[in-house]
Amino acid sequence: MRILKLAFSAAVVTVGLIAVSTMSFATVEYSKKEKTGCVTCHVQKMPKKADKATHDLNAKGKCYEKSKSMANCK
Repeated sequence: MRILKLAFSAAVVTVGLIAVSTMSFATVEYSKKEKTGCVTCHVQKMPKKADKATHDLNAKGKCYEKSKSMANCK
């Protein structure tokens, strides 16, 4: 029974880590694709991983999040 509890706890932690790691929005690829720096969309140069829930975006970043194109976010 103790092993079952431990296995269940490990599975919950593993699923949680996978879910959090796949929810990232900004990547270096976006920066290269749009040929611009991180501060174009983010308030800070290097947003902290803990800020992923709010993305720490400025107005242009929120526009890009919705439209997925900088051409629409002048």
